[in-house]
Amino acid sequence: MKTIGSFFVIVFLLFGCSSTKMLDSWKNTDYTTYHPKKVLILGITDNLTGRKLFEQQLKAELNKRGVTAIESYEVFESTFTNSKQSEEDIQSEVSKLSNQGFDAILISAVKGVDERISYSNNIYRTDYYWRRFGHYYYVYQDVYFDPGYYNKYKIYNIEASLYDLKQKDDKSLVWVGSYGIYDPQTINNTVKDYVGAIIKSLENEGIIMKLAK
Repeated sequence: MKTIGSFFVIVFLLFGCSSTKMLDSWKNTDYTTYHPKKVLILGITDNLTGRKLFEQQLKAELNKRGVTAIESYEVFESTFTNSKQSEEDIQSEVSKLSNQGFDAILISAVKGVDERISYSNNIYRTDYYWRRFGHYYYVYQDVYFDPGYYNKYKIYNIEASLYDLKQKDDKSLVWVGSYGIYDPQTINNTVKDYVGAIIKSLENEGIIMKLAK
C-alpha cells in the first residue's frame, strides 16, 4: 500500500524490542558546541498524514527541550512541496527561512527498502540447544513441513539530517543519523518510536539538552 509504504509505519517485532534501530550517527566536528534555537522540521513523503504526525511529534519533543521548532507544512506553500523545485528555488526558500529567524532545518527521508526473511517460530531457544545435533534438528525440522515457516518482512532505511542554515552549503551539515524501521503496519507507533530515536541521538551528540528525570 503506497500510503503506508511511503512513510515510517511499523509494528513491534520479536520479543517486544524497539521497532526503530539506529544504524549510524555522525556529527560534524566543527559543531562541538552547536545548539539550534529555531528549527524547521521537514518530513519528505507523499503521505500527508504521516508527514504531519512526524513533524508535530518531533516539534513537541524539541519544544520540551527548549528548542523552538515549526512544522514545514506551516511554513512552505503547498506549491513548493507539490511540484519539483530547482536548486535555485530551494535556495530562495532557504534564504526566506533565514530571514524568518530559522537557524537550522531537520529533514528526514526514506533512503531505501530491503526485504528480509525471518523464522516464524517465536519460541526463544537458549544456546544449549545448539550443542547437540538431536536438539538442533528437533527444533528446526519444521522447515520441511510448515510452508509458512519463513516470513518475509521489510526494513525501511531512513535518514535524518540537521543543517545549519547560517553556514555555506558545503559546511552546513551538522549531524546525520541512519535508522532501520521494520515491517511497516501502523503509523502512530512508528512515528512515535522514530521520533524518540532521533531525540535520543541528538541528546547523545550534545546537540539538544536532555530532560531532567
